[in-house]
Amino acid sequence: MGTKEFGQAVRRWRERVSPEAAGLSSGGQRRVTGLRREELAHLAGISVDYVIRLEQGRATNPSVQVVEALARALRLSAAERRHLFQLGGLQPPGPECVPAYLTPSVQRLLDRMAGTPVAVFDAAWTLLLANQPYAALMGDPAGWHGHERNAVWRNFFGLNDRVRHTPESRHALETALVADLRATAARYPADPRLQRLVSDLLSQNERFAGLWHAAVAGHHEAARKTIDHPGAGALTLDCDVLTVSGSDLRIMVYTAEPGSEDADRLALITVLGTQSLVG
Repeated sequence: MGTKEFGQAVRRWRERVSPEAAGLSSGGQRRVTGLRREELAHLAGISVDYVIRLEQGRATNPSVQVVEALARALRLSAAERRHLFQLGGLQPPGPECVPAYLTPSVQRLLDRMAGTPVAVFDAAWTLLLANQPYAALMGDPAGWHGHERNAVWRNFFGLNDRVRHTPESRHALETALVADLRATAARYPADPRLQRLVSDLLSQNERFAGLWHAAVAGHHEAARKTIDHPGAGALTLDCDVLTVSGSDLRIMVYTAEPGSEDADRLALITVLGTQSLVG
């Protein structure tokens, strides 16, 4: 299979997905029946130019991460996902790798939460998907690449962290993240991306290395978090992390108490953020 067939498949599946099905606004009159190239690029976290080159057969050897991201953005079934990997000259990640596939049932669950900030992470806390309300609340992750998409990395290096912390809450969060990552590394010892993430964290962050070598114990719990939003100011929300049985996915959900000022601020952030992403 060549790059031409890969590009044709991406375009065919892109034209099949409506913007509403992908959690986007239709944006009024459209010249395409499915997703625009820039919408696919946004959903997959890659550049528009790269999508164009892929569809035209000018980009060769797409990475596993790119193919996985395209499969999620295009809402491919398990069989279609395998076919896209084969068209790209790749094998789908096996059971030794941290799962990154969103099943149709999980995708439908997320669709029903379109007005709520939701993000999906894999077992290593790498961001797989964030809806528009989450991007509006926490910052648009479309431009994050590599380790920047990993929550452990971002927390230990203070990248774009809008969540307000005390020294105690920061330590508790870091302890839980390290313990979680250790457990994931034990379940997937042959995953090369996970090995590289842990190795880079150990060599570049002393706090992480200290907690890792101390074999700390901890786990994530539901929490109330105060978020300093650059446009709306501070708001306090409930943050829950749901685990999808059998897939090792983590769904992070932010909600506000109905009728509260925080709910009003969150609604404003969601509306303004959605407009900026669509415009």
